[in-house]
Amino acid sequence: MAEEMITIDDGMGAVRIADEVVSMMAGIAALEIPGIAGMSGGLAGGIAELLGRKNLSKGVKVEVGEKEARVDLYIIVKYGERIPDVAIAVQENVKKQIESMTGLSVVEVNVHVQGVDFGEEETKDETRKIR
Repeated sequence: MAEEMITIDDGMGAVRIADEVVSMMAGIAALEIPGIAGMSGGLAGGIAELLGRKNLSKGVKVEVGEKEARVDLYIIVKYGERIPDVAIAVQENVKKQIESMTGLSVVEVNVHVQGVDFGEEETKDETRKIR
């Protein structure tokens, strides 16, 4: 499987940026926003898998053309946060970071909220109640 690359020709030679690098940039930019619990690996059996902060490009899908990029982010929001505010902050930060680091024009940043994280303490309490 060939790795997708963005090629930028500045007149002195070509600069190639792997799509995976753009995905990592988007993941890092999303995780900088307060209210984000982590990225989601998708829905497995109806349950969103929380990937945390180690898999920075997971939960991110990018489509990159010669000069434009589209980004889809699959996130999990912390309980108690206002989802629209968090999503807008993610969109703005991802767009700003990718454009400033790559020179690409980001035309879309789609945020897919896959779940809500209730925190470890509440999860432990829930486990005790179930047993």
